[in-house]
Amino acid sequence: MNAQAPSPAQTRAAAASLVAATLHEGRSLDDLLANDPDTGSARGLKRSLAYGALRWHFRLDAILRRLADRSPDQMPPTLRAVIEVGLFQLLSGETAAHAAVAETVNATRELGHARAAGFVNAVLRRFQRERDALLAAVDNDLAARTAHPGWLVALLERERPGDTLAILEANNEHPPMWLRVNRKRTTVDDYAAMLEAAGFEVERHPVAPDALRIEPAADVRQLPGFAEGKVSVQDAAAQLAVELLAPRAGERILDACAAPGGKTCHVLERVDGPCSVTALDVSETRLGRVRESLVRLGLEAEVLAGDAGDPGSWWDGRPYDRILLDVPCSATGVIRRHPDIKLLRRARDIPALARRQGQLLRAAWGLLSPGGTLLYTSCSVLRAENEAVVGAFLAATPEATDRTPEATRGWPPRPAGAGPGYQVRPGEAGMDGFYYACLTKHP
Repeated sequence: MNAQAPSPAQTRAAAASLVAATLHEGRSLDDLLANDPDTGSARGLKRSLAYGALRWHFRLDAILRRLADRSPDQMPPTLRAVIEVGLFQLLSGETAAHAAVAETVNATRELGHARAAGFVNAVLRRFQRERDALLAAVDNDLAARTAHPGWLVALLERERPGDTLAILEANNEHPPMWLRVNRKRTTVDDYAAMLEAAGFEVERHPVAPDALRIEPAADVRQLPGFAEGKVSVQDAAAQLAVELLAPRAGERILDACAAPGGKTCHVLERVDGPCSVTALDVSETRLGRVRESLVRLGLEAEVLAGDAGDPGSWWDGRPYDRILLDVPCSATGVIRRHPDIKLLRRARDIPALARRQGQLLRAAWGLLSPGGTLLYTSCSVLRAENEAVVGAFLAATPEATDRTPEATRGWPPRPAGAGPGYQVRPGEAGMDGFYYACLTKHP
């Protein structure tokens, strides 16, 4: 017998609980939703409300501080969260205003805050009455208007003044769904035709040749040929890595921070002939995803648990012809996919990440054969993790050359003096924010 579907109030209460766990416990929304038991419309609404409230948290918080007679910081976490869920509904307009207010008040009771139900009702109705004036006041501040932490806005204004607003606005958009066609199993043209026959709208990417953008977005299990390994889900920006790495048959290749395995698999899909690929990651647990993808796609690689920054613990001493180093980073280029990054990341994290990135780059360089190529990538938009790390490495490493300008010829040009490597802005050509530096070692 099927379990009874949750009520609208219960769905909103569940969304508020997710928001509270992220805001006050520092938990990732993806982790919280990993074993989501809900199905159907209730599942979709809960996720939409949780992602929306977190995406717009800093703006919703600024509004709430003007509406309430006490600081949100003094409220019980789930009470604060359910009010933000209610405000998000009123701002988005996806739910009729009267229903948004009524069900949010009911959700307040579901969360055990029955005595605060009148307070929540008053806050939401006051917002309805004073909406225009409140938004005008709140939106004078760029960080509040674009719903970002102040430290990140200030850093972008210093580092990328010409792109700051475009980055902030792109971070609040719903990301498109990009697919990567497995050339070992089909052609891009044939797979595009399969998608169109299945009722999807399909768009090619101007630079990433294996990428197809589809509308509407769909569960991967609904994609034709997914189980047979014809296609994977991967943003077009991540797919550009293989274009710069340019792997060839017969080479020894290392994906140094491989999990969850998308780039490892793309390398193998593109190489026309046998090659030796090692997928390395510090997390044995996350390598499970790599193994699953290799099996589904019909590909083979050595999968190895180890720290790329400590080669002595796993390396066999034989150099690699090509190394892909997708470093752990702030993930500020993929905020549109993971809005909780705005809340989970702190300014103090950046220097430590940059030190780790520099250490990984130096360690990986020691594994590269003369004449070989190392591709440094990150999904950050911060110079401290990208141009600064690579620039410092190049200054200290005479045998290294930045070949990125040559490798990206034909791509949209970057501003003069932008620094080493190539930065993709979030939303540019429909892509996530991504950075690449294609480095070669002198023979």
